[in-house]
Amino acid sequence: MNLSIGIVGLPNVGKSTLFNALLKKQQAFVANYPFATIEPNVGIVPVPDERLEKLAQITKEEEKMNSLPPIKPAIVSFVDIAGLVKGAAQGEGLGNKFLSYVREADIICHVQRYFKDVDIVHVSGDPKPEADKDTINTELILADLETLNKQQQPRMNATKEDILTWEVIKKLKAELNKGILAKDAGLTDEEKESVRNFNLITLKPTFFIANVSEEDLNKNFPDDTIAVCAKTEAELADLSSDEQKEYLKSLGLSESGLEKVIKKGYEMLDLISFLTAGEKEVRAWTIKKGTSAVDAAGVIHTDFSKKFIKAEVVSFEDFVLNKGWKGSRASGKARLEGRDYIMHDGDVVEFKIGN
Repeated sequence: MNLSIGIVGLPNVGKSTLFNALLKKQQAFVANYPFATIEPNVGIVPVPDERLEKLAQITKEEEKMNSLPPIKPAIVSFVDIAGLVKGAAQGEGLGNKFLSYVREADIICHVQRYFKDVDIVHVSGDPKPEADKDTINTELILADLETLNKQQQPRMNATKEDILTWEVIKKLKAELNKGILAKDAGLTDEEKESVRNFNLITLKPTFFIANVSEEDLNKNFPDDTIAVCAKTEAELADLSSDEQKEYLKSLGLSESGLEKVIKKGYEMLDLISFLTAGEKEVRAWTIKKGTSAVDAAGVIHTDFSKKFIKAEVVSFEDFVLNKGWKGSRASGKARLEGRDYIMHDGDVVEFKIGN
């Protein structure tokens, strides 16, 4: 699986500037007026993971290769839609046309404007993050209500599952009409599963990006909020990896906004990465915490789970310390695990597959 993040916010809060910076290229059209984004922009970015470079170097030396094997990091897709405005659910503005794209995302990232710039207009005058948050939530609630209102009451011969779904729909409609997001409606795991196919936006995990001025990057924000300066991210996008580290260090930062956003997404969705290393490629694979070895094998290829025999596993730290598979095996750090083994972040794995 790969992480998908839907970016929402009012017009001119810096969504498209941030989107461009995260993608390190001008894929979205940025302009100083509302609705500069008139089509949903979908971009794919690699997940920063310094472990892969180390694995590639070790593999090259162990296998006596002339060059590094191909490195394939895990990926994240970002979906940026036109800015939502008050009344979007009734057709105001352009963002409402693209809410279906956000419905497909795993997690919602709400960009809020904290920076002050008289040259960049704001749809409601001075930036007011909390008021902007309420505006966006209202529109997302109305969009979800529209989805739920289209559902019809089960017929007489309905299944227990259909009846449960209808009861959850009624419960959600009552809560949404009170201004309560679906994720805060107190649903059980079973109830959430019953309405999963509706892709309700307000049922998705949500975090916030405070788009701040550079001097405010080190200010404290709530745990669900990441401080990012879109202009700084745009400048970082034009620098080499080493130059980025130096620039971030000069700002008193240890990681970029992109790294913070991806880390937050992984954290909120309980995602981890396992690694594979060989002459063909060095690669990171994204899975949920608690995933078994046999299911992790299926992430690589469905046949791997069907023909699974064993998983040879070594921790990343031991793999590096012992300089590869041969050294890890010789030192007893590589072990054979069965199908029920629970994968850990940074496990370097070679799956043993039958015919």
